[in-house]
Amino acid sequence: MSLNRKSDEQAPSLRLQVYLAQAGIASRRAAEKLIAQGRISINGTTVSVPGEKVLPGDRVCFDGQEVTKESRLLYLVLHKPPLYLCSSSDPQNRKLALELLPPCPERLYSVGRLDYLSSGLIMFTNDGAFAALLGHPRREIEKEYLVEATGTIPDSLGEEFSRGITIDGVLYKAKFIEKTGQKTLRVILLEGKNREIRRVFSHFRLHPRRLQRIRIGPVGLGNLAEGASRPLSEQELTLLRGT
Repeated sequence: MSLNRKSDEQAPSLRLQVYLAQAGIASRRAAEKLIAQGRISINGTTVSVPGEKVLPGDRVCFDGQEVTKESRLLYLVLHKPPLYLCSSSDPQNRKLALELLPPCPERLYSVGRLDYLSSGLIMFTNDGAFAALLGHPRREIEKEYLVEATGTIPDSLGEEFSRGITIDGVLYKAKFIEKTGQKTLRVILLEGKNREIRRVFSHFRLHPRRLQRIRIGPVGLGNLAEGASRPLSEQELTLLRGT
């Protein structure tokens, strides 16, 4: 495969998936999938195997559109209200959490999940490497939630969720659960599978009236108003990278 360039072993280079992450296209893991799908080219030649090097002066394209590394990396915290999607677009034209962030030319995407009905802390960045680091299951970064149910929560829910409960072949397990009232809980998760708390509640024939994430690792929601955002502090970034 020829990438139409002169060989220069001394020139600084980046692996293609790292370059795409720094361009804000996707996390490194997601970028590897884009490469395997044949959607990335270097100097007009489609690259299908991760690990190819990008050299200064190379023209990298995603679906035919040239992409460049971000000159500015952004790290934002948003207090997402309910009924907002964390996706970059929606065919049903529902409201997007991205629309609540200050306008900027950089392409931002969410770190982790927070479903449409839930509220609370969600992070946005254009640093794909940072997003991949936080999302890796081995990091076991705590996510803390406050839950209010539509009915009385049985003690068995907390007991089984703490031990680990299998629903439709998937194991759900909370690191910590505290019952704060007849209808309220404080829950700490490590992995945070898709709609984990809602699936566990549904298993016990309950529905969360309110589900709010108040913390991700060392970053707390604090008094950030619903719909408001702020940059992550340098201290928070250092702690997140080293958690």
